[in-house]
Amino acid sequence: MARLLIVHHTPSPSMQAMLEAAREGASTDEVGGVEVVLVPALAAGAADVLAADGFLLGTPCNIGYMSGALKHFFDGVYYPCLEATRRRPYGLYVHGASDTAGAVRGVEAIATGMGWRRLRPPVCVTGPPGKDDLEACWELGAVLAAEVAGSPAAG
Repeated sequence: MARLLIVHHTPSPSMQAMLEAAREGASTDEVGGVEVVLVPALAAGAADVLAADGFLLGTPCNIGYMSGALKHFFDGVYYPCLEATRRRPYGLYVHGASDTAGAVRGVEAIATGMGWRRLRPPVCVTGPPGKDDLEACWELGAVLAAEVAGSPAAG
């Protein structure tokens, strides 16, 4: 069974709503054969990444950058996972009070360095997420699940 790893830092109600929407999309009955695994960024490690066929990342934009928790995750998995996870798909959702650009830039720079393949543009939300924002998170989760269901990583 394919595995989609959702690595998230969820310190606010807005981030919680986005996480739940993304998880629901990834778990939709329309896509079968995918195990959706949620792991907080401070708890996720190389074993989680190596066991996954794709990644959905969620972070707030804190002081113009990704959360320290997500950066800590990347610091711990970068070298152990660098070669083994090339070309695996990923998606990103970001919430900010007024801006998300710095967080997106930081995550995309690291994901590009790891050789991960961005499946869709990130879902970026400023202020409270609305219905359209949550639908975009749902769709991002569903699209990633469908991708990993069709192309599991080599064991």
